[in-house]
Amino acid sequence: MDRPDEKQSPTSTSPGARASALPSVVAAGQTAANLRSGQAGTSVGVERSLPLEGTSMAPLLSDQERIFINKFVYRFEPIQRGDVVVFWYPLDHSKSFIKRVVGLPGETVEIRQGVLYVDGKVVHEPYVPPQYEDLSDFAPVRVQPDNYFVMGDHRISSNDSRVFGPVASRFIYGRAVFAYWPVDHFGSLSTTEADTK
Repeated sequence: MDRPDEKQSPTSTSPGARASALPSVVAAGQTAANLRSGQAGTSVGVERSLPLEGTSMAPLLSDQERIFINKFVYRFEPIQRGDVVVFWYPLDHSKSFIKRVVGLPGETVEIRQGVLYVDGKVVHEPYVPPQYEDLSDFAPVRVQPDNYFVMGDHRISSNDSRVFGPVASRFIYGRAVFAYWPVDHFGSLSTTEADTK
């Protein structure tokens, strides 16, 4: 997967990002977050356990965190905005990436000075802390049928659809549902939906 970069010590809990009986600790970030598909891959019912590399999904997920992904959820329900999905990297199908869905099929995605617009409306993204924002622009892109526009929550350090384009649904093979290691990161990963206003 994508290379991990410099690490920073855990800081604070991402608002609304994780429900847990234990403290939820997060870390600041680096480039793209991805999964090592060949290591620690144990099947648990409809879920698979995988380790994370990189922190483009910080503060929700941090480098070396272990998560469960639900591999069958999208057989029964559609992919939604806000879902944290796992997919084969479009430029190298031997690698898996994990990102958040921000644009759905048929929508037009644009970024103006770091603010996400979908079909011309501002999208409120509570999962992107100010220190992780990327204030650059991204020209409007219409998401084709059966494709999804995905981005990492750590915008200034994420290799995502701004670089490799929308991801075809056939490459998306699961949704991140639960973090179990380290113990102080233990808890479910809610899919905080972005609000379009």
